[in-house]
Amino acid sequence: MRIGLIGTGRIGAFHAGVLARHPEVESLVVADALPVRAAEVAGALGAQAAPDVGALFDHALDAAVVASATASHAELIVRAAAAGLPVFCEKPIALDLPGTLAALRAAEEAGVELQLGFMRRFDTGYRAAREAVRSGRLGRLHTVRAVTSDPAPPPAAYLPLSGGLYRDCLVHDFDILRWVTGREVVEVYATGSDAGPAMFREAGDVSAAAAVLTLDDGTLATATAGRCNGAGYDVRMELAGERDQIAVGLDARTPLSSVEPEGPPPAEKPWSGFLERFAPAYEAELDAFVRLVRGEAPNPCDGREALQALRIAEACERSRRERRPVALTEVAV
Repeated sequence: MRIGLIGTGRIGAFHAGVLARHPEVESLVVADALPVRAAEVAGALGAQAAPDVGALFDHALDAAVVASATASHAELIVRAAAAGLPVFCEKPIALDLPGTLAALRAAEEAGVELQLGFMRRFDTGYRAAREAVRSGRLGRLHTVRAVTSDPAPPPAAYLPLSGGLYRDCLVHDFDILRWVTGREVVEVYATGSDAGPAMFREAGDVSAAAAVLTLDDGTLATATAGRCNGAGYDVRMELAGERDQIAVGLDARTPLSSVEPEGPPPAEKPWSGFLERFAPAYEAELDAFVRLVRGEAPNPCDGREALQALRIAEACERSRRERRPVALTEVAV
């Protein structure tokens, strides 16, 4: 199998390494807006570097992986679809609903598979939580609490391009909430704070955010995110039911200290970031894509799933701006 990968930044270079090691990937061609960066990644992995994205599509590819800047995702999905190639794309498809829908239509009309990179679906903890909920172990689920906190903010230049904290960061929590519980969000009430570094205010973004989400069976969920969590990278989910309560992401590396006399000791080596915390999940999602391309497995996260997570993020952003609850029916598609 020959795969073309577009984007060799931090996540793209990681994906390139995974694909280069995969036993079913015979050759890998990479391209980037910065050809020098693509050449460096290709040289380190024994892959081939295309001088630009157009040249990459000139190769006889079996599939494409899109890990470029967010603003280019939709266009590249359309190009891959026109070439008849199955596509794996990092989230999001686009930063707005029209762009997302256009890319989805292109893939569907071309009859090609589009898998989205919501890697938490492949994390062992979240998979165990899904099984606990679906098996009835927790009883009737009544409360879910999701946390995503970065140890340090991204570069200032990234913020205006990110789509904001709800679309860029919390969208992972929105997707995994749906996937674990099997329920849909019907209403959100969200707020945010720009009290952190000035670059958030300058970008019209927030450095911390919180949302209350009501699910279609009455379950209540909270989702919080922060860009300046100095203790370390912290991603967790707690699920409480009438029979039991469980937590995802609570381990010896969770950057959380107890002030109780008999509490657990603080983490000696907190998670540094998402690539370290979710490395096995990233590898598993690309393996799933390879199997999808080979016709050996169904699509584990198609584009329509990504659309639903984006709708929740859109509703949260509207709720924050207008300071009111927003029903998902208000976010038309």
